[in-house]
Amino acid sequence: MDNFRNFCIIAHIDHGKSTLADCLLMKTGRVTEREMVTNQILDNNPLEQERGITIKLHAIQMNYKANDGKDYVLNLIDTPGHVDFSYEVSRSLAACEGALLIVDATQGIEAQTISNLYLAIEHNLEIIPVINKIDLPSAETTIDSVKKQIIDLIGCKEEEILKVSAKKAIGIDEVLEAIVEKIPPPVGDPNKPLRALIYDSIFDSYRGVIVNLRVFDGVLRENDKILFMATDMAYEVEEVGIMHMKRHRTGEISAGNVGYLTASIRNLQDTKVGDTVTHFKNRCAEPIAGFKVVKPMVFSGIYPADADDFEDLREAIAKLCLNDSAITYEPETSSALGFGFRCGFLGLLHMEIVQERLEREFNQTIVTTVPNVRYNIKKQIGEEFFIDNPAQLPNPGEIEEIQEPYIKAQTITPSEFIGNIMKLCMDRRGSILNTHYLSADRVDITWELPLAEVVFDFYDKLKSISRGYASLDYEFSGYREGDLVKLDILINGEPVDALSSIVHRSKAYDWGKKLCTKLKDLIPRQMFEVAIQAAIGAKVIARTNVKAMRKNVLAKCYGGDISRKRKLLEKQKEGKKRMKQVGNIEIPQEAFLAVLSIDD
Repeated sequence: MDNFRNFCIIAHIDHGKSTLADCLLMKTGRVTEREMVTNQILDNNPLEQERGITIKLHAIQMNYKANDGKDYVLNLIDTPGHVDFSYEVSRSLAACEGALLIVDATQGIEAQTISNLYLAIEHNLEIIPVINKIDLPSAETTIDSVKKQIIDLIGCKEEEILKVSAKKAIGIDEVLEAIVEKIPPPVGDPNKPLRALIYDSIFDSYRGVIVNLRVFDGVLRENDKILFMATDMAYEVEEVGIMHMKRHRTGEISAGNVGYLTASIRNLQDTKVGDTVTHFKNRCAEPIAGFKVVKPMVFSGIYPADADDFEDLREAIAKLCLNDSAITYEPETSSALGFGFRCGFLGLLHMEIVQERLEREFNQTIVTTVPNVRYNIKKQIGEEFFIDNPAQLPNPGEIEEIQEPYIKAQTITPSEFIGNIMKLCMDRRGSILNTHYLSADRVDITWELPLAEVVFDFYDKLKSISRGYASLDYEFSGYREGDLVKLDILINGEPVDALSSIVHRSKAYDWGKKLCTKLKDLIPRQMFEVAIQAAIGAKVIARTNVKAMRKNVLAKCYGGDISRKRKLLEKQKEGKKRMKQVGNIEIPQEAFLAVLSIDD
């Protein structure tokens, strides 16, 4: 065990985590140059390669011969950097003893760098600071200020900060030596009862659930009978091994090591991320503590485009949850869309990625509703409950108050963009808490904002007004009372529950007007006029019409008395009125996401 080192890489998005991981794999001989078909070899999902971001944590084991002549086994877990995937980071931290903190030499400390660092400190991890991208021409002028920022943040000495270029493979040997010297070996006893933490799992259609775990105590061998402590389910282990580029069967893994097991687990609910695995007969005293339960921030309805595909969608979401346990889901029904699921996500990017994975990996054709947050409702009779769907909101007369979730947001930006960012936050009902200058031209601003104002396009707007330089991190801070109303959209006089939203009263009129205008362009024309209305309760606050397609019934009347033409027009008018009463309107998928593309 003294020769094991378990570590992860944490950083802000696009600071070079995956490129550095590639370098470490090449240097230790785990991957040959011929196998290095693409950059970011651990980001094996097509979505990750297309977007250039890490979505899933990836574990891999390397062998390294250090300068002291000993052979070491290094277990690396590459983690995502985006704020929406911080749950993935917390899972990998639970399986490690140390972390490489990567900072871009040209960008400096960013919001997610600080957030991930605090997560690592909570887990008592040894931090190794690394400045990446030192080969860039602009890095020469910024590297000293970045060093100062790191020293101020973690209180290390200047000589402890490693300078590397992952792209040019500069300083990689120093990183490997620092991992061996500074990160402590895992603590555990191979002779104690088995105690292992599940940090990830995937579904294989031939082998069932493949569980990735970190063994803290004891030894896990093939043919052992194991118990999942949270679900109280027992299985016999079929295969045990470690993670190379592919799974490598070893027959057993002992305390301090990271690996995988298969046991023909077909029931997806039996393995939960964060659960403790132990032997069925010789059980450990208590499960591993300190693993955070996920708290979804954004909720959206996911429905099959064809009602017959409901069961297929249920199975697809269950398999995806196994791989990404940050998703929560429960069945719901909608009068407009039929049977589907109300799903909880960590953020808007997380929701977008889940939708794309359902379509690509599971061949599902889905319809999604407008994302919203969870509200706390207090009724006049003293009852209190949470809702995550506007359709669940009681009548206004029954409600004493509606509380909405607030977040504490941290923005790090060059000082020239402060004015633009302050205006954006004020427009979103935000209030400033603190301003702290990290250097002469970099500012750390702390805000308090309603989460509902952030989930749509806040991140995109922040990036565009700061030319991509500002970074954002946020955490939930509590519920506050707000002057909120339910905005209903009526199409042809019928409310469409999937288009309902809860908005602040001051923005309701403007929001309703813009939404009606947007829907007018998206809803196809019918043979009769279609009215699109926005209403608060029984009061209509905005309206627009989709004009009817007109058939020229006067074409055959080329002469004669005017009463003949009038008679034909009256007959057409009666027919259109009858059609409007019985006509069904097909609402396209784009209409349900129209709210996302409304400009402020």
